[in-house]
Amino acid sequence: MSRPLTCLSVLQAGLKSPTLARLADLSAQSEARRTCIDTLIPAMLRSSIKGGPIEDGVWCLVVDNTAVASKLRQLLPKLESHLRSKGWDVNAIRIKVRSSVAA
Repeated sequence: MSRPLTCLSVLQAGLKSPTLARLADLSAQSEARRTCIDTLIPAMLRSSIKGGPIEDGVWCLVVDNTAVASKLRQLLPKLESHLRSKGWDVNAIRIKVRSSVAA
């Protein structure tokens, strides 16, 4: 006997699965942190930086290239301090350069 298929929205699926709910929460936290530091990042670099995973107080920023990573490294103490002043639990920020895929 087959079971009728039920369609769920992503939100509904997330509410039914603790793993998905945790992932959605971490994603929202990463985006909120990214928004919090936007004003400290030079405008021309903002589109090259994405919020990444959060693990044990370490937040990862994913950047498009090594030039952006280099500039961002200079800003890390200021970014970390700003996030802490806004109440975020940040021990460190890690920078990951997005790998390019050859076509």
